Amino acid sequence: MSVMPADPHLPVAHLRPPRNWINDPNGLAFHEGHYHVCFQYNPYGPEHANMHWGHFRSPDLLTWEELPLALTPTPGGEDADGCFSGNAVSDGDRMVAFYSAFRTDRWAQPVTTAESRDNGVTWTPRGSLLIPEPPAGATMYRDPYVWREAGRWRMLVGSAQADGRAAALLYESEDLEHWDYRGPFLARTPQPVAPGADTGLGWECPQYLHANGRGALILSVWDPERGPRRTVVHPGREEAGRFLADAPVLLDHGPDFYAPALLPAPDGRWLLWGWSWEARDPEWVREVCWAGLLTLPREVTLAEDGSVRQRPAAELLGLRGERAVTAAGVTSGTAVLGTVGGSFDLTARLEPRGAGAAGSLRVVTSADGAEYLDIRVDPAAGELVVDRDHASLDPRAHGGTYRIPCPEAETTCDDPIELRLVVDRSVAELYLPSGRTLTLRFYPTGGSPWRIEARAAGGGHLGYAVGAWGLRPYTMQGTADAHAHRFRRRSHTEP
Repeated sequence: MSVMPADPHLPVAHLRPPRNWINDPNGLAFHEGHYHVCFQYNPYGPEHANMHWGHFRSPDLLTWEELPLALTPTPGGEDADGCFSGNAVSDGDRMVAFYSAFRTDRWAQPVTTAESRDNGVTWTPRGSLLIPEPPAGATMYRDPYVWREAGRWRMLVGSAQADGRAAALLYESEDLEHWDYRGPFLARTPQPVAPGADTGLGWECPQYLHANGRGALILSVWDPERGPRRTVVHPGREEAGRFLADAPVLLDHGPDFYAPALLPAPDGRWLLWGWSWEARDPEWVREVCWAGLLTLPREVTLAEDGSVRQRPAAELLGLRGERAVTAAGVTSGTAVLGTVGGSFDLTARLEPRGAGAAGSLRVVTSADGAEYLDIRVDPAAGELVVDRDHASLDPRAHGGTYRIPCPEAETTCDDPIELRLVVDRSVAELYLPSGRTLTLRFYPTGGSPWRIEARAAGGGHLGYAVGAWGLRPYTMQGTADAHAHRFRRRSHTEP
């Protein structure tokens, strides 16, 4: 069998198998000393089909072991056409996965379960449905999210309703087996959250972040005609089994982020992974035979004002290698700050100086400067503008300009703009001190090293202080055994 050459856009520090399709993170749990991260996975190609659950686990978020497939469709069973999205919980000496059982002969994706008693290495499906029938009025039903609170188990299921509203439906249980339906936890008609984005006609992958009497519902927006779109968050609080929501906002301001999932860590933190889909044409995806990746793990917190704040998990500082760039100064034109490889972790402090001054941080990926990713300060709008229109010379890569609110950008001198940018070959994750984020994909055609530049604009000066470190790969273990197990099962599961 011929071996495909490595794709230079395949990330080194973002979770995914070396080939084939992945999408939603699923089954996130901490159990017996390990973080478990599962995900929607097609073992047979780079298309959304044949949905299984792939599985990684780690003791420290830096060293990862690829385990055998967690969930596999059962021929003729309730999940015969796919093990779709859900989550997992740690319950004593076992892990229990809750997921959507997909069959093409029914419209709903009812909830079923599987259980592991060997720390995620093998899983036993229940073989029947846990919740066989959606409640009356549901026209979409999928993606259970289960958590323990105040001595009881609770579950949200994403849905759309016949009256045109999206809803997150609430169930409760004493034992994880017998569930009582409590009604909609939150139901909303579509409303705007940003230009071109609203809260949709249905909600997928509901997640509930809560602490100290406050909460935030994280909901992935689905539309029957346009499919998955953006992820929104509703801050608020619970009262008498209903969530009283404030105005929704975007969870991530980039174009390539969807279906995030939460993991409550043993130290009290909430961790979050999201799915970052491809931003290149399908023919290119078929050529390289992989699609999708999981974002970096993010620490998420609820601020006093109710906003959800995100930052890279603290452990990821351990992936920083040698410092590649150390630069500080002021420029009225273009300052070349140094070079980096295709995977790096960068911090920057930008300070436009003078009336009308602006500026940008640019990652130049071609020797002639024609290919670059640009992060511009827009003082008039109080935003950072991330421009990937020139980020790839390959016409099959998608362009676009995206904005992330940055109130500090409205000033000229007193409040410099700080940011952290993590780039891993074809994915860029931008983090601001406010906790806002922007995720996008881009596909440079030039080889590394890449050049970091500070560029002044608007007739003023740009002060800058930039540091960048090479990003080391995750340490991966167990991949060969997991792949062998996967393909031993192929003859039993491939349609």
